[in-house]
Amino acid sequence: MLLGCIADDLTGASDLANNLARSGMRVALRVGVPSGAADEVDAIVVSLKSRTAPVDDAIAESLAAARWLGSQGARQIYFKICSTFDSTPQGNIGPVAEALADLMGARMVAVTPAFPAGGRTVYLGHLFVGTALLSDSPMRSHPLTPMTDANLQRVLQAQLRSSRVGLVDLPTVARGAFALRERLDSLESAGIRFAIVDALEDSHLIALGAAIADMPLVVAASGLGVGLPRAHGFVAGQVGGLPRPSGARAIVSGSCSAASQAQVADFIRRGGLALEVDACATSLDDEVARVSALAQAHLGHVPVLVYSTADAARVSAVQGLFGQAGAAQRIEQMLSRIALALVESGVGQLVVAGGETSGACIQALGLHALGIGPQVDPGVPWCFSDSARLHVCLKSGNFGSEDFFTKAFDLLDQ
Repeated sequence: MLLGCIADDLTGASDLANNLARSGMRVALRVGVPSGAADEVDAIVVSLKSRTAPVDDAIAESLAAARWLGSQGARQIYFKICSTFDSTPQGNIGPVAEALADLMGARMVAVTPAFPAGGRTVYLGHLFVGTALLSDSPMRSHPLTPMTDANLQRVLQAQLRSSRVGLVDLPTVARGAFALRERLDSLESAGIRFAIVDALEDSHLIALGAAIADMPLVVAASGLGVGLPRAHGFVAGQVGGLPRPSGARAIVSGSCSAASQAQVADFIRRGGLALEVDACATSLDDEVARVSALAQAHLGHVPVLVYSTADAARVSAVQGLFGQAGAAQRIEQMLSRIALALVESGVGQLVVAGGETSGACIQALGLHALGIGPQVDPGVPWCFSDSARLHVCLKSGNFGSEDFFTKAFDLLDQ
């Protein structure tokens, strides 16, 4: 195994696995810290639920995953982060990255959330979402990780205990892998341990992959999954197909991103059955039973959408009742229990929107390994569980076109 990857949420894990597979690698996706022997593959992606976990828990789980990957022969650890750098001044990106660097003995670590195919680019250390700075994007009002600063050097520096952060700017990156590596080595000699790397297009990530192929640790979004395999001699190819889909179709959406709100609205405009959960319901058990019964009555006739997706004002109202962490946990419990009820009632094709929601649903379903299938939109593949005979598509809240839900099921019909 060449590459051992640790993703801080499940949609990020499937996103990276998708890019690595499309770049020619044999990839296995494991959910939670694995045990036992590794698969005979080129890369393993371990999905954790650590993005918004307490810092100490995120560090402990990430180190456990890295130790297991190392014991299985991984030559390089890839800490996969969100392409919008989702974090708070306390972490978890910085503390986990620093702990992994200590474990791996890494003196220089390249960091980039760039994913040009998904509209995420970095210029002079500033992260752009499409044409907007991160701080001017809808991520500014994210309910768990509001991103109000686009300067990644400043954001990462605030999260680190003792390490310093430098920059590899676009003119250096544009000169290619040799110049890029020279800059990284120069920063290391100056006592800088982490370097934000600019990237506007895939060619920049290909140069970065060539420059850092021998480094023990890299911190990046899934975009580098396009560049790093090429540095190891892999050639992009066709991802393997999936078993023929069966069963009813359902969508569970817990993301409150602008993209997910538009996708929910599009589904409703198309006349699909949409059931909104009441996050303020007095009884969680009663609300789960109510929505599950309504959904089950229509399974097999039309795709059913169950959602808590809402705008910032409604999210704030729920947080006012239960607190930020309590509101998130309550919604995850509702949606994951409903997802389990739907699968037990015959759903065989399930789309889940939102990283935290995806992690909670997969945990409730008891899934530990997923196969990677064709891509619906950049960063979002269909996956398959042999154990559950379930097709599942795990979508990051910020990803996907407006008609994503319809497009996802149409792809399975081809």
